[in-house]
Amino acid sequence: MTTRRRYTLTQYLIEQRRRFPSASGDFNALLLDVALACKAIARSVAFGELSGMPGSDLVDGSTTVNVQGEEQKRLDVISNIYFTEMTEWGGHLAGMASEEMDEPYQIPKTMQRGKYLLVFDPLDGSSNIDVNVTVGSIFSILRAPQDVIDSGRDVVEADFLQPGTQQMAAGYALYGPTAMMVLTVGNGVAGFTLDPNLGQFMLTHPSMKVPEDTHEFAINASNSRFWEAPVKRYVDECLAGKTGARGKDFNMRWIASMVAEAHRILLRGGVFMYPRDTKDPSKPGRLRLLYEANPVGMIIEQAGGRASTGREPMLTVQPTALHQRIGLVFGSKNEVERIERYHAEPAEYKERNPLFAERSLFRD
Repeated sequence: MTTRRRYTLTQYLIEQRRRFPSASGDFNALLLDVALACKAIARSVAFGELSGMPGSDLVDGSTTVNVQGEEQKRLDVISNIYFTEMTEWGGHLAGMASEEMDEPYQIPKTMQRGKYLLVFDPLDGSSNIDVNVTVGSIFSILRAPQDVIDSGRDVVEADFLQPGTQQMAAGYALYGPTAMMVLTVGNGVAGFTLDPNLGQFMLTHPSMKVPEDTHEFAINASNSRFWEAPVKRYVDECLAGKTGARGKDFNMRWIASMVAEAHRILLRGGVFMYPRDTKDPSKPGRLRLLYEANPVGMIIEQAGGRASTGREPMLTVQPTALHQRIGLVFGSKNEVERIERYHAEPAEYKERNPLFAERSLFRD
């Protein structure tokens, strides 16, 4: 009986680098620094309450709110520190941006600065920590503007405002029953499982693909009263099942952790929707463009799926702010394209939501 050889993340990156004979190796080294940060976070998450970190209060018993107006859990802060401290020293980065930091993070002047920018959400789904539900980290790598590379100047917000098509790599780490890293460097999507004995991410999912069709969708149904008509139409048709316009039954999922949702869709298909709605007119969406929507969008599209705002491809959106919010729909290609068609059709849709329809024992 023969066993299949498992490649490490390092070996995978070396193999990918062979496509670019003139590459310096800085890019690979940066990704390995990111992987190290994810390993440290995975260990902290795995200890749960034993570590004393998952609770919502900080070390001194106080609470903080990040730039998004969201309460920071202790592990949010610790995870952010892991990312910055484990990637700033290598000389590969010109700067960083994070969900947990108001402004761009400057590489200390005492350290060498490089040619890449790192943007990340250090702990996606952290509201689930207290109930032991899967959480993760999301990251994206961009090339710094040439004048930043040449001059070594401090980075500013405008340096990060690049559309998703400019991403050089994107990935997420998943902290669940097993710790995983899912990564694209622009040549498909690969999944790596953390071997706790070796302390290495091992290649276990070499070519991840999103099925074009699905019978699952994920959306926060409690916001249904705020949805726009195209979204209501799509959800109503799914809920109508075999007797409705779609002619098949759908299952609805909602984990409230985008990393977990994306991972499920990569493995078995589906569509995830956190669309623009009318709940807060000042916010055109819930998710952040640079370090949530764009990296997940790149991963999904590299796996054969589609990512969209509902109105346009996600990766073509020109960012206007570091913490810009946006509506996001991603997953199985045929379903996302259907949702885009519904947004493009001018005809009005008459709402009929069977999930929340009023019922009566007495009928006329």
